[in-house]
Amino acid sequence: MTGSEFLSRSAEETIAMGRQLAGRLNPPVLVLLSGDLGAGKTIFAKGIVSGLGAGKEEEVTSPTFTLVHVFHNHFKVYHVDLYRVEGFHDLETLALEDVLAEPAVVVVEWAERLSLRTDWPSVHVLLEHVDDNTRRITIS
Repeated sequence: MTGSEFLSRSAEETIAMGRQLAGRLNPPVLVLLSGDLGAGKTIFAKGIVSGLGAGKEEEVTSPTFTLVHVFHNHFKVYHVDLYRVEGFHDLETLALEDVLAEPAVVVVEWAERLSLRTDWPSVHVLLEHVDDNTRRITIS
């Protein structure tokens, strides 16, 4: 599924694509989600977290105000939202270095704001509006 481009015509299809990607993830790994506001990053994250068996779709909400949600299965799954992070100081307060200290799956929304360096493997996912109901999802 990596190195691919897909069209999603519904939230259900976007969740299904996240589930498919989840089946290929092994910790430690960063899943870096990018895209405009409303492009479907949180919807895609629902698929990843539920696909990993770490939480139910309805439990996965945008961590815009809490910034980090933690889910557990046989390993930890972190869902991070950097929308409100404005600089390195804000990023430091999240203690992401601690998150990266143990093998986990870390799903990061607004990944372009992540300035921490790590040698963890990463999957980049770009979600783009095509029209009101369609999203282009590029995974690399």
